[in-house]
Amino acid sequence: MLTINPKEVAPAKLQGYLQGAVGPRPIAFASTVDTNGTPNLSPFSFFNIFSSNPPILVFSPARRVRNNTVKHTLTNCETTKEVVINIVNYDIVQQMSLSSTEYPDGVNEFEKSGLTMLASDMVKPFRVAESPVQFECKVNEIVALGTEGGAGNLVICEVIKIHINEAVLDENGGIDQHKIDLVARMGGNWYTRANMGMFEVEKPLTTLGIGVDNIPDFIKESNVFDGNDLGKLGNIESIPTEEEITIFVKEDFSVKAVLSSDDTLKQMQLAKDLLDKNEVLKAWKVLLAKK
Repeated sequence: MLTINPKEVAPAKLQGYLQGAVGPRPIAFASTVDTNGTPNLSPFSFFNIFSSNPPILVFSPARRVRNNTVKHTLTNCETTKEVVINIVNYDIVQQMSLSSTEYPDGVNEFEKSGLTMLASDMVKPFRVAESPVQFECKVNEIVALGTEGGAGNLVICEVIKIHINEAVLDENGGIDQHKIDLVARMGGNWYTRANMGMFEVEKPLTTLGIGVDNIPDFIKESNVFDGNDLGKLGNIESIPTEEEITIFVKEDFSVKAVLSSDDTLKQMQLAKDLLDKNEVLKAWKVLLAKK
C-alpha cells in the first residue's frame, strides 16, 4: 500500500490524490459581481450543504496551487457578501466547464459560456437561467484555511431564496432525482452523471477558449446543437483556417459527399455526430466548409 505524508508531497500531486479519492463532489456554480456590478461565473467542486435550519451551503474557492493567487469569486464574496449558487445538471455541464477558463478580470463568463443571466430577487449577482435550481445567498462568513497555494477558503452562505425549475419536480412537488439529472466531479477530467455513471469532460484550455459568444449565429440559431455542443465548440483556442478546412475536405470523402448534396441540415448533423465523439476540430471544419 502506498503511504503518503502530506507534508512530503508536492501540493499539485497531493491535490490530485485528494480529488481522485474524495468524490463524487457536487458542483457549486457560483455567480458573483464585483463592486462595479461586473458579473463573474465559476464552478467549484469543494461544495456541499451543511445545515437546513438555517439553510447553509459552503463552498471553497481554493488559492491556486501554481502561483498562490485567489479567484475573482473569492474577492467578490469578500467585498459584496452576496453569491448565487446554481446547481449543475447534465444539460449544462460543458458550458459550466468552459466557464472555468481563467479569463481576465472583467470578462463576462455568462457570455463566454453562452448561459443566460437572470436577475435575482434579493441579491445583486445574476442567476443561471438554465440551472435547474438556483440559491440566492448572503455570505455570513469566510474562513481562510491557509495562506499557501492550494489552501481553501470556506465561504459560508445562508440561503435567502430558492428557485426551482418546475420541470424537475415530481407529482408531489419534490425534486425528482431522475429529472434533475445531476452531475458531480471526480478526479482529473472525470465527472459522474447520476442517471448514467462516469463520463469525461476535457478541461478548458490553459490558453483561452474562444467562447460561445464567438460562435457564428448560424450555428447557435440552427436548433441542431444543444448547450453542451456549444460549450465544446467554444472550448478551442482558434477557429480552423480556410487552408485547414480545404485540406480536411479534400481528404475526407464523407464530408465531400455531404457537401455535394447541398443539404445544410446534413452538414450540421455530421458536425453534431463528430461533437458526440468529441472530435471538436473536425466538427468546426465541417461547419465552416463551403459547398
